Amino acid sequence: MTDDLLAYADRVWRGEASTKVYHSGELRREGLREVADGVWMWPAFGNVYLFPTSDGLFCYDTGEKRTAGDLHAAVRARTDAPLHTAVYSHGHIDHVFGMAPFDTEAAERGAPRPTVVAHENTPPRFRRYAATAGYNGVINQRQFQRPDFRWPTDYRHPDVTYSDRTDLRVGDLDVRLRHARGETDDATIAWLPERGILCCGDFFIWSSPNPGNPQKVQRYALEWAQALRWMASLGAEILLPGHGVPIVGAERIRTALTDTAEFLQTLHDQTLAAMNAGATLDEVVHEVTAPAELLRKPYLKPSYDEPEFVVRNLWRLYGGWYDGDPSHLKPARRGELSREIAQLTGGADRLAERARELLARGEHRLAGHFAQLAADAAPDDKDAHAARADVFAALEKAATSTMAKGVYAWAAAESRAVLAGDDLDSQLRARTAGRTRWAL
Repeated sequence: MTDDLLAYADRVWRGEASTKVYHSGELRREGLREVADGVWMWPAFGNVYLFPTSDGLFCYDTGEKRTAGDLHAAVRARTDAPLHTAVYSHGHIDHVFGMAPFDTEAAERGAPRPTVVAHENTPPRFRRYAATAGYNGVINQRQFQRPDFRWPTDYRHPDVTYSDRTDLRVGDLDVRLRHARGETDDATIAWLPERGILCCGDFFIWSSPNPGNPQKVQRYALEWAQALRWMASLGAEILLPGHGVPIVGAERIRTALTDTAEFLQTLHDQTLAAMNAGATLDEVVHEVTAPAELLRKPYLKPSYDEPEFVVRNLWRLYGGWYDGDPSHLKPARRGELSREIAQLTGGADRLAERARELLARGEHRLAGHFAQLAADAAPDDKDAHAARADVFAALEKAATSTMAKGVYAWAAAESRAVLAGDDLDSQLRARTAGRTRWAL
């Protein structure tokens, strides 16, 4: 079983296999997978790693709510040892919702509840999530095409928090926790020096890193790169990522981490240089590029985030929300502007016609502008929405990243709902019936 998993991981590394098998859930059908002696992996969407010790189990990350019961059953199929300590790599909901069955079990046994350790920014994150549950629900429905998804408001808070670094001793296991900012401001890296094992959380995910998510809170590309370089210096023999399969071998690990750091560093440096030269956001977004040789790496393909989105988030970090276009400082309402443009061009139907012409020529981005203008100018016009549905469906098909596909598919579904005379939820349910959808 170990050999099967690692053989698959080796093929993924070589570019001979994709991560589709991993994302399908196939790898966890046999329960926990042994990555090395005394190291078990639960290969869910958000991976869970367990280490048996003389004090009980040490767990790095706990997975998501939908598979919490399955995780507990898989653990109990292997051992009756209690869960002693769990560490959250960060507060995203695919990493922190596996504790409930273990807490319940401890109460039923009359045993101490497992200790959860996390960075000190994790509890404030949970409070923010509760305060913005409606917004987070909508953006995750959109990003992952899950109309039934509801953002949780109740979280298992950590029992122990730390600031910069802390060391744990669980039985015979030496665990060194270090904080860094990257995808989140509350990330925890676990280094097990005696075992040569590095648990990196979402600093490495078998996709180009995602500090550019257009619908989420600020992320930190430069500090992400710095953390990756620090991890590369450790000489780890086994890398256990937050998503995707393990990497075995010091040289491969060093290469993966330094390549990812370089990917982020070059986007950061190009963006900052352009901003310092007085470029507008429009100029920066269309001029900054990621190195083609890095994008060809099997672990840096832009399948989830995109370099363009990272650039936008760097602008937000350093430059705020003003994009350099003075007409955007205090803009007119979108509908008012669209109606004026429609009047100048001959009506919303002419804008819709132009959107189709541009789409036929393969000019997808321009087509998107005209389709949106048509629908904004005449929000009840069926022809405008037919064009909008066609254009954004084509944009979704052409997009490579989950983030772009989700936004475009949502827009197309909005217009299909107008055409069908029903609602967005009905369109999304019809479109995604039978599909597996994940939420972060």
